[in-house]
Amino acid sequence: MARLAGKVALVTGAASGIGAAAARRLARDGAAVLLTDVDAAGEDVAAGIIAAGGRAGFCRHDVASPDDWATAVAAALAQFGRIDILVNNAGIAGGRHELISHDLAAWRQILSINLDGVFLGLRHAGPAMAAAGGGSVINISSILGKVGMGGAAAYCASKGGVTLLSKAAALEWAPLGIRVNSVHPGFIDTPLVNNALAGREDGNEVRVALMAAHPLARFGRPQEIGDAIAFLASDEAAFITGAELVVDGGYTAQ
Repeated sequence: MARLAGKVALVTGAASGIGAAAARRLARDGAAVLLTDVDAAGEDVAAGIIAAGGRAGFCRHDVASPDDWATAVAAALAQFGRIDILVNNAGIAGGRHELISHDLAAWRQILSINLDGVFLGLRHAGPAMAAAGGGSVINISSILGKVGMGGAAAYCASKGGVTLLSKAAALEWAPLGIRVNSVHPGFIDTPLVNNALAGREDGNEVRVALMAAHPLARFGRPQEIGDAIAFLASDEAAFITGAELVVDGGYTAQ
């Protein structure tokens, strides 16, 4: 497949999980991909893409840092000449926090990465995308950007913010030819989910309960979210903007 031939994508949080799967799928569809992450393991993912015949590079990148965003965008332009696709994927779970005793520093850390990081991505990559004549932004929200969960107030707030930020951006940037959509994964078999469960004494029980909460009775696979991202990045989604693509095994249908 080459439906993204000639396109350039910047994918954050691409060292593992959904970000790595998205980068591999976009490259397989013909896009050149700049992978970014605070984790240097992203270099290995980029190397794997190159070994498979794709075009890729890596840039260390803290999405909560405006300076790092400027560096990442400059790296994409220097290596590949343009940006057509932006995947704002980087995020943290942040652990379990009871709202009545929630630490402000923890709240701000979660919001800075999960929400500020998306805003900064739009702010820094947007001008380059407009200069390229338009493109597609895919912001990774969550089912917890649509429904709540106890012990995850900051995470829910951050992902709910991503949902509405995406819609506002879609309206502002439609005249620029830039489509903006959000993807809402259910629980996906990624290091983020697995590490969160591993930090709980009842992690195994919670895992079983969460799987049962999905009508398809399993966690999603990173590549299934990568497939959804690639669809929204492509011209097959040319009339889709401001939308919420839910990929959750039926979790929010109940």
